[in-house]
Amino acid sequence: MTHSVAVADHPLLSRIELALDSIRPYLAADGGNVRVLEITDDMVLRLELLGACGTCPMSPMTLKAGVEESVKKAVPEIRSVEAINITPMSEQPAGQTGHPVSPAPVPTPQF
Repeated sequence: MTHSVAVADHPLLSRIELALDSIRPYLAADGGNVRVLEITDDMVLRLELLGACGTCPMSPMTLKAGVEESVKKAVPEIRSVEAINITPMSEQPAGQTGHPVSPAPVPTPQF
């Protein structure tokens, strides 16, 4: 997909940045941030996840539940938000597969 307007000149950029600015403190608290890369002709916002957001196992959820919802609420013209460098949940190393195993009880010391 191509885009006809440079992202810096896009008429929606200032509204998108305001929406992102409203959630940046939360991202920064965990060492992350986002950068706008592209707004496509079909109104898809493409972002780059920066800092800890690029490797955080919660990034897919943060992107959809936090970033995308904030942007779409402030800029309803945006159809969806994508990150170019997000690792899908299925490939996250921190995820647990199968059924969780209960931890072994820790013996209580006898005094």
